[in-house]
Amino acid sequence: MESPSDAPASAPSGTTPGLMGPATILPRCATGIEGLDNILEGGIPRGNMVLVAGSVGTGKTTLSLEFLVRGAERGERSLFISVTEASSKLIQNLSTFEFFRRDLIEQGSLVFVDLPVIYDRLGLGEEELTGEEIDILIRTIRDLVRSLGAQRLVLDSLTSVCYRIRKDEQIRDFMLRLGQELNELGCTSLLVSEIGPNPARYSLHGVEEAIVDGVILLWNTRRFGDILRVVQIVKMRGTSHSRAQYVLELTPIGILMAPHLKGGREGGP
Repeated sequence: MESPSDAPASAPSGTTPGLMGPATILPRCATGIEGLDNILEGGIPRGNMVLVAGSVGTGKTTLSLEFLVRGAERGERSLFISVTEASSKLIQNLSTFEFFRRDLIEQGSLVFVDLPVIYDRLGLGEEELTGEEIDILIRTIRDLVRSLGAQRLVLDSLTSVCYRIRKDEQIRDFMLRLGQELNELGCTSLLVSEIGPNPARYSLHGVEEAIVDGVILLWNTRRFGDILRVVQIVKMRGTSHSRAQYVLELTPIGILMAPHLKGGREGGP
């Protein structure tokens, strides 16, 4: 997949588009992934809701988990809400990375919650959520973040939640309200999203990418017979950022990034 690059370039660092003079520098939530923080001028603006979009096997969940682990190491309560995969399996997979610290879970700095368990407890058993049930889900996530004092949140995946909301206008309302609640609580969030069949979209419905404050796009490409993971910041409100493409490597010590040299590309999916 080739990343679309027709969006307008970001404003120069320290300026506001259309205005002269320096802009206010927003507080940053450092991801702890050095390459990502470098191209985001220190990290994601605090309180932003960011879509981590990509196809299968591109590193979306690993990037999101490292974001939480690095935050927990900094003393920021971090919450992972899993929609499709059991937390126990996620933790097992995460333990293969050297940067993972199980004591962060034991001391409550890194918290895993399975959304299907919440569905059951709330009696949200129907395949499609009603408007009232969507309200209940938003309040439940808000109350969970508030009670934990979570400063970082990952929802994996937004796509799976939207399968139960379905209607574009309800998805839009769900995301607007959830984003507002999380922002008011000072919580920076990553929402994992699968890319739909339309290559011009960064989400399944096309609604999600318009609502969020930022989009981090990941995809696979081929070069000299190898499959490479590539990452690009498509948008990020509140900061200037590079729109260049970077090769993303999942290593035992965490995610590493390097400029993507396009020569020799053989084509991608």
